Amino acid sequence: MVDHARAKKLAKRISTIVATAIELEIKDPRLRLVTITDAKVTGDLRDATVYYTVMGEDLNTEPDFQGAAAGLEKAKGVLRTKVGAGTGVRFTPTLAFVQDTVPDTARHMEELLARARAADDEVAKAAATARHAGDADPYKTADHDGELQSETSGDDD
Repeated sequence: MVDHARAKKLAKRISTIVATAIELEIKDPRLRLVTITDAKVTGDLRDATVYYTVMGEDLNTEPDFQGAAAGLEKAKGVLRTKVGAGTGVRFTPTLAFVQDTVPDTARHMEELLARARAADDEVAKAAATARHAGDADPYKTADHDGELQSETSGDDD
């Protein structure tokens, strides 16, 4: 029987254990700028997927994604041992590390929103100086004598 609440609780605990171990216990310099963002555990509690992001040394430096992936793969056994000791479950889940694409997706969405705002500003500027193609009031009505006049002409009889 699948217990989703238990799987979520275990996933949260696994992400905490792995993040703490990477920060304090694993001495691999490739993992220095790795941040654990999330973890998911299957319903049978046998497999865990740990999501991570990698930062650059500074804003102008590209992150070392391959180095971080290799470092996590090398530390997988130690991290699984830490997870087993820290969770106390009968079967320690296998760990799979997946690069989290949420920050990249968020940055892409921000770029799209900025382009949409710029397009909206251009449309607003064009609309401010725009004029009607024909008469300002294209709807004509007949007065009492049968002559056509505008509805907004204001002639009161």
